[in-house]
Amino acid sequence: MRYVSTRGGDGAGVSFEDVLIAGLARDGGLFVPKIWPAPFSNRELGELAALNYADLAVRLTRPFVGNAVEPAALDRIARESYAAFDHPATAPLCQLGKGLWLMELFHGPTLSFKDYALQFLGRLFDHVVARRGQRLTILGATSGDTGSAAIQACRGRDSLSIIILHPHGRVSEVQRRQMTTINSRNVHNVAIEGTFDDCQALVKAVFADLPLRDSLNLAAVNSINWARIMAQTIYYAYAALALGAPARPVSFAVPTGNFGNVYSGYVAARLGLPIRNLLVATNANDILARFFSGAGYRKSRVIPSISPSMDIQVASNFERLLFELQGRNGAEVRNLIESLDMDGGFNVAPEKLTDALRQFSARRVVDLRAVECMAETWRNCGRLIDPHSAAGLAAAIDAAAESDEDGCQTTTICLATAHPAKFPDAVEQATGVRPPLPAALADLHQRPEQVTLLPNDLSAVKAYVRASAAD
Repeated sequence: MRYVSTRGGDGAGVSFEDVLIAGLARDGGLFVPKIWPAPFSNRELGELAALNYADLAVRLTRPFVGNAVEPAALDRIARESYAAFDHPATAPLCQLGKGLWLMELFHGPTLSFKDYALQFLGRLFDHVVARRGQRLTILGATSGDTGSAAIQACRGRDSLSIIILHPHGRVSEVQRRQMTTINSRNVHNVAIEGTFDDCQALVKAVFADLPLRDSLNLAAVNSINWARIMAQTIYYAYAALALGAPARPVSFAVPTGNFGNVYSGYVAARLGLPIRNLLVATNANDILARFFSGAGYRKSRVIPSISPSMDIQVASNFERLLFELQGRNGAEVRNLIESLDMDGGFNVAPEKLTDALRQFSARRVVDLRAVECMAETWRNCGRLIDPHSAAGLAAAIDAAAESDEDGCQTTTICLATAHPAKFPDAVEQATGVRPPLPAALADLHQRPEQVTLLPNDLSAVKAYVRASAAD
């Protein structure tokens, strides 16, 4: 398997191992497969349905990894990645109503869906770096959950240093403390005086400094790293197969900020899973909902919400979908991104939007509706859900209420992306119940924090990265 950049570079293709380490292409684009793997046949999908989560992970990632990781090592990485998850099904499904399901993606060590990819990614990093005899400096930005999951996956690993930027005052206290209370020499937390979009832009700018990137052996842990996308396809397949695929098509409702999670669903569909629709649920930061409604892709100011991990106005992974919509023409994608940077947005041709709407739909869910959905789910089902999951569930419920598909109802799986205890204030506001942290994190609020506050300034961030990488 070889990979190319969404902006036209690396035309001959880059190996999976190099894509894993580099994260971001040298021309600033994102890596995607040069040629998509052949989709699984219905017979093969039927065989996959019998596998447990770790074994399914091996089968689904093998086409993307190729020979870069030997079979025995990939088996070990998959088993170790999910061994500590606290539910025997790893990603359990529960039914909320007729044709409506919730997939719980918070049974990993940091209680969010990011664990499902980052436990896998951390071990891939460790394996490849050990074989190369190198040391990596991992740099990432987080809107809340990526940071804690990445730190948990990389903490204490001698071959890795990890530096995570988060927007100061714009993540929940639990999210922040899950990052800043890790007492490990190789972990460095930075609070940036700005938004997540600012943090993300700083990370991309550091990676764009190729001499610095090469001298420090920088690697990306955000969903700009293809391996993150690859590992997230597993739970889409796991859910679809559990509910009757390939004979029975399903749809997914996905709370979305950076487009990485829902794009993984698109990859699962490319692999042959019968996914009828991917419903993109945004909060008030609705650049994606506006795009899919035909209003173009245009930045606006970031609006703080009760679902802070979705407070994003520039969805990095959307560039991967643009690459497909533009006929895999990297030069056209580069022009669109330049328009976004210089003019604040762009439009795509009507036929391109029509192509996108064959797989995607979108809805905007404001805080009031998310709170209402949390209350309804507790009252009607006895389940507490966090505000991000509520955005996805509300979008699915509201879309179904408006649907007139000749009475045909598709099974819809809503992704519960975080444990309700990560956002206790919002959950308590909606339900009157304050969800407790699991026992392993019961003393989180008493643990000492270690964090550095920096301005939204590239030179300051570069200086910090240099100093931390040398530490």
